[in-house]
Amino acid sequence: MAGLLGLLLSVDGCTEDNLFEMGGISTLDIPANFPDMPVPDDNPMLPERIELGRALFFDPILSVDSSVSCASCHKPEWAFTDHASFSAGVEGRLGFRNAPTLANVAWAPVMLMDGGSPTLEQQVYVPLEDPHEMDFNMVLLTERLSANTYYTQRFQAVFGTAPDPFGITRALAAYQRSIISGNSRFDRYARKEPGATLTESEERGRELFFSPELSCSSCHNGFHFTSWEFINNGLYTDYGLDSGRARITAQPNDVGKFRVPTLRNIAVTFPYMHDGSLPDLEAVIDHYDNGGQGHPNQDARIKPLGLTSEQKTDLLHFLYTLTDNQFLRNTSLVE
Repeated sequence: MAGLLGLLLSVDGCTEDNLFEMGGISTLDIPANFPDMPVPDDNPMLPERIELGRALFFDPILSVDSSVSCASCHKPEWAFTDHASFSAGVEGRLGFRNAPTLANVAWAPVMLMDGGSPTLEQQVYVPLEDPHEMDFNMVLLTERLSANTYYTQRFQAVFGTAPDPFGITRALAAYQRSIISGNSRFDRYARKEPGATLTESEERGRELFFSPELSCSSCHNGFHFTSWEFINNGLYTDYGLDSGRARITAQPNDVGKFRVPTLRNIAVTFPYMHDGSLPDLEAVIDHYDNGGQGHPNQDARIKPLGLTSEQKTDLLHFLYTLTDNQFLRNTSLVE
């Protein structure tokens, strides 16, 4: 706990003004408590790439029938998530996982809840080709963009070529890396900004969260409130068709394991769990208080907590302090 709090206390304020200057990644406005952003050598964080990626992200031209964009499932006003348990793709087809937040996705060591894609650039292919999402493919998308005057001009200006898979994936990945959230009430409290305080209930919730008895911070830790681990949290005794990490590894001991989600902006990213099965934070707290359903792969840290009603309320109030309203209103991410 002390190490995490020390890290959080080192945060500097960040603004939305002058997000970029010429020169690339070093000029991104990254909170001081965050580690350096890992950026591929072939995809520097240049403003023109990010702007092109932003245009693509919000354009339904990426889907087979031009009806679904990336933003259809990752809505900026909800911290780039969706309030539906399963987002609707082309022709209203539903996926089988809840859309995760894209905030601070630049720092994720691997992509997707099951770790099925190693980089943001490669992850672009997943929603593009999934029949429940965009149901398209890179060959046809490249042809479509090449027939579009706007995108032909933009790709020529940014990459010096016509639209191609390299430019499409790099632009979309660069934009997603620019989606940074690190200015919640708790951040401001932790860096001791003037007037930034927690209520008595929020402070009690903070102490509970970081306490060894509850062990919340053993999974939800670091600058992004996640350990990035894949764990089975005991949501079910039978995970059915979605075996989680085991879909990638084919290992029985990975059944039901999913990446630990961030808690940043958690109050606005409902519903919860990999399948959106828990409607609100009260239900999430109850799940962990009950100690899970007892799946054979359930993480040993998931155990009954014996929380009182007041403690549950205090935890809830603390989680509310992790909302970054500046991020939710950041028009530079959408305009």
